[in-house]
Amino acid sequence: MKNSTLCRGPIDRRSWLKLGGLSLGALASGLSPSLSSLLSASENNSVDDDLSVILFWANGGPSQLDTFDLKPDSPIEYRGPFRPIETNVPGIEICELFPNLAKIADKFSIVRSLHHNRGQHSGGACRMLTGYSPVAANPIDAEFPEIGSVVAKQLEDQATEIPPLIANTKFYGGGPAYLGAAYSPYMPNPNPLTSSGANQYDPVPIYTSGSGSLTITEDGIRSLETRARLLSTFDKFRRELDKSGGMTAVDKFNQQAVRMLASPKTRDAFDISRESEATRRRYGDTHWGRSLLTCRRLVEAGCRFVQCQATFRLKPETGRTSTWDDHSVNADIFKSYQEKLPVFDEAVPALINDLYERGLDKRVLFVFCGEFGRTPKIAHQDKSKRPGRDHWPQAMSIFLSGGGLKMGQVIGATNSKAEEPVDRIMNSNCLLATIYHRFGIDTSHHFLDNAGRPMPILTDGTPIRELI
Repeated sequence: MKNSTLCRGPIDRRSWLKLGGLSLGALASGLSPSLSSLLSASENNSVDDDLSVILFWANGGPSQLDTFDLKPDSPIEYRGPFRPIETNVPGIEICELFPNLAKIADKFSIVRSLHHNRGQHSGGACRMLTGYSPVAANPIDAEFPEIGSVVAKQLEDQATEIPPLIANTKFYGGGPAYLGAAYSPYMPNPNPLTSSGANQYDPVPIYTSGSGSLTITEDGIRSLETRARLLSTFDKFRRELDKSGGMTAVDKFNQQAVRMLASPKTRDAFDISRESEATRRRYGDTHWGRSLLTCRRLVEAGCRFVQCQATFRLKPETGRTSTWDDHSVNADIFKSYQEKLPVFDEAVPALINDLYERGLDKRVLFVFCGEFGRTPKIAHQDKSKRPGRDHWPQAMSIFLSGGGLKMGQVIGATNSKAEEPVDRIMNSNCLLATIYHRFGIDTSHHFLDNAGRPMPILTDGTPIRELI
């Protein structure tokens, strides 16, 4: 691999229209440091692998005890009401609410022994997705680059018609940090609440259904009435950027960036109405079904990293939250899972089977996880005395499928109450190291942070050998 040039430093975000998103208006004005920069060639690592990742992010933190690490013999105040069921792989058991997943355990693997040290939502997300513990307890934006942004940076010289990094919305505690806004995901219609610590927003779609909302042409962008205002807003920003010479690259690739966003390939990839009725029915007419079908379309079209929040709108009587933050004060966790897990068990097996049937399982990795697990002991803080579980970074379960990794196995184990790993104990960085390894990205590679200090992609963590 070639050594990459170090990042030139932070991009002034005071004038950025939407934190972490692409602004088409700014792009039209020739002032965007975002998608245009993704297209500019630089001396980055040469990565030949064609891997793509779909990260289905359970923001809020899913319970390991009620999904993939059940403890039926633990005391009732720990184990909850769900029972484990056998799968088509002897020795692997998962929650009884996953009968469809149980039929295809040979196509997924579970890691039960990861842990880290941050119990706050965005602090945990930053720790989980960047490999670093942030200074702030709950930073709105990551203090270190999240994995999707690092991948976009390292693969920028391979940019094609479709953006390399796409998300439905911004993660709380996610972002490109000192890599700059150029390496934020392209988000068709983000909701700022997703990065605020709120847990009651509506799920954000990543799909369209023939509405034409992503039909963008270069002529249409040029005719935007806001262009003059944008030029004025960014005038100072443009001059500041020019001091570093960065404006030359932005101008050079601006036209290509417009074509990317306006291209039929990008537009069509989001449009699930182009799928057959049978395929849409297979994934399910749900937010998760439509989202994961779109994710498959995006990676099939050439996107290299798709980030999709796994938010879910519960019945009002079940709980108020739309995330996986199932404290007693937010929701009855077991009623919540009775609503969520059957939908998961329809959409996720549909995606996995679809990837395998299309021959994409070797080059598309599906990952389901959140920022941490949940407390083994059930709590009843709410005045209704409904059950809930709290934050627990000491143990969590990670679900993976495909990516050319070894499937059909469980790696690691926790103690009798799922409180802590007792076998194959691994820092959560091992998950990141595994994904970077598959991309062919050297985790010792350094970027400059905002203070000009060289920072490696990861300081520790090794690829999970059982998967490789």
